[in-house]
Amino acid sequence: MRLAITHALLVVAFCVCSADAKPLKVYVLCGQSNMEGHAQIRTFGVMAQDPVTAPILKEMVDADGNPRVCDDVWISYFTGGRDNMGEGFGKLTAGYGARRNPAESGGKIGPEFTFGIYMHKALNEPILIIKTAWGGKSIHTDFRPPSAGPYVFNEQEIANLKKRGKSLDEAKREKAERTGVYYRLMLKHVRHVLSDIKRVYPDYKPTQGYELAGFVWFQGWNDMVASGTYPNRGKPGGYDAYSECLAHFIRDVRKDLKAPGMKFVIGVMGTGGPLDKYVSQRYVPIHGSFREAMAAPASLPQFKGNVAAVRTAPFWDMRLQEIENKQSKVKQMAGFLKSKHKDYANKDGKMDAKAQKAYLDEYRGKLISAEDEAYAKAGRSNAGYHYFGSAKTMSQIGKAFAEAMIAMQK
Repeated sequence: MRLAITHALLVVAFCVCSADAKPLKVYVLCGQSNMEGHAQIRTFGVMAQDPVTAPILKEMVDADGNPRVCDDVWISYFTGGRDNMGEGFGKLTAGYGARRNPAESGGKIGPEFTFGIYMHKALNEPILIIKTAWGGKSIHTDFRPPSAGPYVFNEQEIANLKKRGKSLDEAKREKAERTGVYYRLMLKHVRHVLSDIKRVYPDYKPTQGYELAGFVWFQGWNDMVASGTYPNRGKPGGYDAYSECLAHFIRDVRKDLKAPGMKFVIGVMGTGGPLDKYVSQRYVPIHGSFREAMAAPASLPQFKGNVAAVRTAPFWDMRLQEIENKQSKVKQMAGFLKSKHKDYANKDGKMDAKAQKAYLDEYRGKLISAEDEAYAKAGRSNAGYHYFGSAKTMSQIGKAFAEAMIAMQK
């Protein structure tokens, strides 16, 4: 009798403990190269110069100024090329950005670093991030979700195939082989991690369970520049197919991961910054219409309150952009000198290479200050399509993703 009572008390105690334990919050981050993240750790320093980003930097580094290691935030990151796909996992810190070797730190960050920091700051409980990202991938093909159906070639694409002497049937077969490959890889890895969470997060107690609480999508470049897939880009409705495909993606992800209530954040492409700051208006219609197409699913009635679009253009580093514009002028001048343009210094063709270099050095010195040079060297580590590889920008994007997720969960 005493043994039976003791056993019953233990069962009750176990049930109470299990009931009190909150399910582990799990967040999936997915996309292409900007979700990978190309901001090198060495660009952290310039954040201290801006009152907007200085407080964020304090959250990102420890007392010694080294990248913070988050004790209660764990991450599994699946990435790599066709021949070297693999996983890196552990406590969240800097280094889970783009990687040559999936299992080793690449010395870079993407949105995951500050996303994890600010999600934990808001929830004050352990969280797990599952990140899958590969550069150069589209939603029209690589991430195409099942319910979107097969890729449909438009009339312009069909005409181009005929010019190249390629049959439509052959093109369809090739497209079918590529369609949805990275969508399925993402699902496979998420399921793999969830099947044995303790492998990634050792303190996880299976009795507490888990909740797929949120999904962040940060992709777009390969679709934005795909003039063949979107022949009317830059015109009203030119990117409608992207909006439709992304809506299918959201529905399918929730269905395939059996998480109908999972909140979804769309990171809207913002390379180039605010449209009204563009020096050239050439790309404004294209970039503008694409951004609207990316954000559009968040306005659908079925997604009200559970899908949010985060505009990333406001986080663009305008000082780096201004320096980039000046550097473009220097390159342009070099071309004028070599071509002996009638309106510039070498119009008579008498300047040799040494003289041209001296002229360009002086021109550059007047245009770009030493302070500008120092800022660009410290704050930039990649090309414009990767948000200049700026931690100042990428940290704000990750924080904004977290804030949007938290707002929906409240």
